[in-house]
Amino acid sequence: MNLIGNVIWLIFGGIIASIVWFLAGLIMCITVIGIPFGVQCFKISKFVLWPFGKELELGHFGAGGLTFNIIWLIVFGWEFAIAHLVIGAIFCITIVGIPFGLQHFKFAKLGLIPFGAKIH
Repeated sequence: MNLIGNVIWLIFGGIIASIVWFLAGLIMCITVIGIPFGVQCFKISKFVLWPFGKELELGHFGAGGLTFNIIWLIVFGWEFAIAHLVIGAIFCITIVGIPFGLQHFKFAKLGLIPFGAKIH
């Protein structure tokens, strides 16, 4: 089931979303200060490309991760989270879209606090 979900995901926007996250990471890596944020965008890009069958575990960060998560949340994390929550809610309107909506809810959590998140 995960393979079918991932293939459908790729066809209907997963590749585009992954490319957008990857480009955001490249833009953030232009400056030295933005490199840690760019690396997180690359991590999210990889997760967005093949999300079915993967679980997200949050909360494994130290003092540096907490600081970067706060900066991320203030600067752009809340926008990513709201966007994924809205898209997930739209998908959950239909029964067929519920699995895709649930994936967007995972992206919303990762969009809020990416530093220290583990993807299994």
